[in-house]
Amino acid sequence: MQFDYSPKVQDLRTRLLAFMDEYIYPNEKRHEEEARQSYLNAQKGGKYTTLPLMEELKPKARAAGLWNLFLPEAGHGAGLSNLEYAPLCEIMGRRYWSAEAFNCSAPDTGNTEVIARYGSPEQQERWLRPLLDGEIRSSFAMTEPAVASSDATNIECSIRRDGNDYVINGRKWYITGAMNERCKLFILMGKTDPDNADRHRQQSMIIVPRDTPGVTVVRDMALMGHFDAPFGHPEVLFDNVRVPGSNMLLGEGRGFEIAQGRLGPGRIHHCMRMIGMAESALEMMCERVVSRVAFGRPLAEQGVWRERIARARMLIDQTRWMVLHAAWRMDTVGNKVAAKEIAMIKVIAPNNCVQVIDDAMQAFGAAGLSQDTLLTSFYAYARHLRVADGPDEVHRNAIAKHELAGYRPKAAAR
Repeated sequence: MQFDYSPKVQDLRTRLLAFMDEYIYPNEKRHEEEARQSYLNAQKGGKYTTLPLMEELKPKARAAGLWNLFLPEAGHGAGLSNLEYAPLCEIMGRRYWSAEAFNCSAPDTGNTEVIARYGSPEQQERWLRPLLDGEIRSSFAMTEPAVASSDATNIECSIRRDGNDYVINGRKWYITGAMNERCKLFILMGKTDPDNADRHRQQSMIIVPRDTPGVTVVRDMALMGHFDAPFGHPEVLFDNVRVPGSNMLLGEGRGFEIAQGRLGPGRIHHCMRMIGMAESALEMMCERVVSRVAFGRPLAEQGVWRERIARARMLIDQTRWMVLHAAWRMDTVGNKVAAKEIAMIKVIAPNNCVQVIDDAMQAFGAAGLSQDTLLTSFYAYARHLRVADGPDEVHRNAIAKHELAGYRPKAAAR
């Protein structure tokens, strides 16, 4: 395994770092203020408004050739493999909001890949180009409040055929991006054949335009007390929502097939971004401990802080190498065969990065819990990913199944 940067990646990395220095880091306060205003606007009109800052940054990123980097298909994106994209995604993750400037933010990345890979020509004509151009946003409607959605076969939302249409009934929540005024479509997972003996053939995915009658945003859901404007994670009711039969993706009963293609890259992208957050948290921790004195000595000279800094470096590098290995496996053997490696990083990355961020918060004391640093946002993002896309227990179970697959009970000794 060789993880050296290719000349292409090195060039993109250099340009991306320069863009972050020139446009992202200097605009942190402006982003914070505009996000707050977006939240206040929603209290009046119901949707989060697009940030003017982001509309200024997108053309600059596109002009710099830093656009749609996540897409492996050269016809739509930069033609990068998962392994090549990893160091770039990590850089974007140093500020959790910056990925949108490069049209590389979730859930649009996963939805764009779904439509690019599985969408019909008609679906691609209507939705793919606006997504690729960053003109619209999208959401992925899968999780439900009434069932344990970590087992996706539990999903109850119904997709019923009615003539040439499908009628959808169900309730979803934590649907990232659905509060934004530019969210124009959902990719929704529901059941078309609940009586199928194969529990993994009961589900389908279908495109639901956001403005379809019967689609109602019930409320936004806070993420650890924080309402994440301008994206939002709302609860959404689908009440007798009627869409054309042509909106079905790939065919009835193929929802799990699409999900496996979508969730693998989505999960690894989250892990890549978390490494960037953890690196930023470590930098903040180091800057803090060299500048603060307690009990007569700089914190940096005290053993507990040297221990924590050393642990942070080890946790970050362990996570990075595991993520790169998973990316390499996905590139070389495919997402399905690399399922164990994807499951491992889904557990390792949030846990390791939460530990680093938590130690950084400790270094800042009361300030580490306040709005005066980025650490609380980092913590909420990393901690919620221990639940998003399935809790740790689900992935640990998958890892154990892989490990046990080749073992059989031995005959009892006589």
